[in-house]
Amino acid sequence: MMDQNQHLNKTAEAQSPRKSKSRCCNGFKMFLAALSFSFICKSFAAAIMKSNITQIERRFEIPSSIAGLIDGSFEIGNLLVIVFVSYFGSKLHRPKIIGIGCFIMGTGSILTALPHFFMKSYKFSEETNMNLSSNSTSSLSTCQINQHLLLNNTSSEILGKESESYTWVYVLMGNMLRGIGETPIQPLGISYLDDFAEEGDSSLYLGSLYAIAMLGPILGFMLSSVSAKMYVDVGYVDPKKERKVSASLHVLKTKEERIQMASSTNHGQNVTENTTGSITIPTVATGMFIGGYTIKKFKLTLLGNAKYLLVINILSFILYLLNFALICENRLVAGLTVTYDGNNPVTSHTNVPLSYCNSHCNCDESQWEPVCGNNGITYMSPCLAGCKSSSGNKKPLVFYNCSCVEEPGFQNINNSVNLGTCPRDDQCTKKFYIYILVQILNSFISSLGTTSTVMFVFKNVQPELKSLALGFQSLTVRALGGILAPIYFGALIDKACMKWSINNSGKQGSCRIYNSKLYGNTYLGLIESFKFLTLILYIVFIYAMKKKYQEKDTKASENERKAANEAKLEFLNNDG
Repeated sequence: MMDQNQHLNKTAEAQSPRKSKSRCCNGFKMFLAALSFSFICKSFAAAIMKSNITQIERRFEIPSSIAGLIDGSFEIGNLLVIVFVSYFGSKLHRPKIIGIGCFIMGTGSILTALPHFFMKSYKFSEETNMNLSSNSTSSLSTCQINQHLLLNNTSSEILGKESESYTWVYVLMGNMLRGIGETPIQPLGISYLDDFAEEGDSSLYLGSLYAIAMLGPILGFMLSSVSAKMYVDVGYVDPKKERKVSASLHVLKTKEERIQMASSTNHGQNVTENTTGSITIPTVATGMFIGGYTIKKFKLTLLGNAKYLLVINILSFILYLLNFALICENRLVAGLTVTYDGNNPVTSHTNVPLSYCNSHCNCDESQWEPVCGNNGITYMSPCLAGCKSSSGNKKPLVFYNCSCVEEPGFQNINNSVNLGTCPRDDQCTKKFYIYILVQILNSFISSLGTTSTVMFVFKNVQPELKSLALGFQSLTVRALGGILAPIYFGALIDKACMKWSINNSGKQGSCRIYNSKLYGNTYLGLIESFKFLTLILYIVFIYAMKKKYQEKDTKASENERKAANEAKLEFLNNDG
């Protein structure tokens, strides 16, 4: 009987770990699914914010530096609590802390959207409405000798868009709150994953997690692409007939501006981002998965991991240099890059004097209503093109008798201009497609090191400090990259602006058109400088690590010799 009881106890002890392991595995799988969904949500919200930063600039009439501050507010919120959450969160129930963070992140997203519901209706420039709704050739946008009288009488009507400038603070605060809520997801989630995954499977789980998270940016960029084509007050304002053409004009303008920005760089611009969302992001997901599988397959040591990351960064640095050859030339814009008669380039885009063709028109030089001439030159307004008449409310809108527009080989002809900026040439279009290809390759190469970077952090610290180490890594990235980078990148990009809008309070608003060469060289040059600095740091780190290993090997060999000598001496003494 006693033997039977002992046998039953042993059987129960053997079955207990199996049940515990089964429950643990089931709970682990549920956690992995929930964490994947959390990663998708946070990357989805990040993609929405990143791809709509130019719309935020125009909606609130703010410069790129302020838009960069709004973008960096996410990292500011993250920075405020990341060390506290990483240290104390690892001592508490990590899944519950992550759930609370997701709730806060959702609350921040709601706060970000609030200005859309209590701001006044979006107003287009009144001079545009007058141009498009009037059948008369006497409009503010055309060349008129007595135009200064009309401008004085209507100065209160042509102030532009209703920006309500300080409502962007709600977007900033909501984005900051979203950053606070996102804080525990990555450090606590990844450390929990590494603690409860089977030995050797952590890298594969991490690679899969990051690959699944790429669904968020794909959905985010797709939604941003759709929403960017919609009128801002859709569902609340019914554009009247005289405003429908104005709305289409605004869409045309923003589309042309986005295409112009895409030719020089990928900062804050929807054409490139929406192409990145449909092509680059699946490539990044594949690279992350392959990177995680590579670590598991070859079982890289700490030093091997460092060398692997160095090779990836060298390839990325070399490949990124190709972007400098893909920057398009500046547009031909009368009064900004060429003279108003279109015959000569200008050394500076500021204070360009009027020409014989438009000096008598009394034009408002701050106006931005771009038109494209038959000569391939963009004019800031029909008035500055010297146009005397228009087609009224007919579509497409055409302005005639433009004295500044002269087609090569054809003079003294009634030249005309069409609404919108002139399109880029075919060479620039080819460069854009090559640029997309380079971005895809660069994204794939860079994503190979995503999982390796996380494992690199884990292997450098004690197991109980993994969450804190990942928190400190995020702290450094947020502080030096996430917060400061959008601000100083935005400030440098503002230097490349050639034409600023004027908001309803008469102050400088968002940028209308950039100097493509200066924009591209500044943006790409700054990125390459940081990439080069990264290479230097990796080389120094590998050198220090090798030196440390050599010292350990030397000490180990010395200890072995001492132990051998002591054993030999003891043997001789005993023998004696």
